[in-house]
Amino acid sequence: MLLLGVLASWIAAAPDFDRMAELVAQRWGGGGVQRYQNWRNFLPSAGGGTELDRLKRANEFFNRQIVFTDDPTAWGQPDYWATLLETLGNGRGDCEDFVIAKYFTLKLLGVAPDRLRLVYVRVRTGSTDAVPSIAHMVLAYYAQPDADPLVLDNLITDIRPASRRPDLVPVFSFNSDGIFSGAAGKSEEKIGGIGRLSRWEDLLKRARAEGFE
Repeated sequence: MLLLGVLASWIAAAPDFDRMAELVAQRWGGGGVQRYQNWRNFLPSAGGGTELDRLKRANEFFNRQIVFTDDPTAWGQPDYWATLLETLGNGRGDCEDFVIAKYFTLKLLGVAPDRLRLVYVRVRTGSTDAVPSIAHMVLAYYAQPDADPLVLDNLITDIRPASRRPDLVPVFSFNSDGIFSGAAGKSEEKIGGIGRLSRWEDLLKRARAEGFE
């Protein structure tokens, strides 16, 4: 019954896959079409099991399919947030692109968006006492609003609770509902709507134009 419910919600939210294939083919050609088809074939098989199962499958899929590349090399811009379709087409992206792709995919797999947060962090290098110096982004999953979130990261292959990632120092987090201080899952920590983060607002508009919600 759980699988049927997941598939029903996935079908209801499914974008226009054929139109997306045409967009990818027009812009990126054969390589992009193959990566897009791999993703499309992945979706139905990834929707079963628990939400943790789906998290693991989505995390592994993108960590294998996409090559980490900085924005100037991948997009010719100093800081660009790519849509899921763009990341699949290009096959390259930085940490934001990995996180965005996983976020949209997990929504299609039936994970409630209020359980997901894109988290801007600073990364400590070396000892845990080191000053965090590297900007990074991860995807956090909250089984409950006050739960220790699970962290999906392109830097490591396994999914770990945030309490086991002392190298990450949260700055703020966000999803389709708004922006939050830090990375705690409590709703009262919301500090504004998506309009306060113009790059995210612009990405959501471009994703909707491609057929995503």
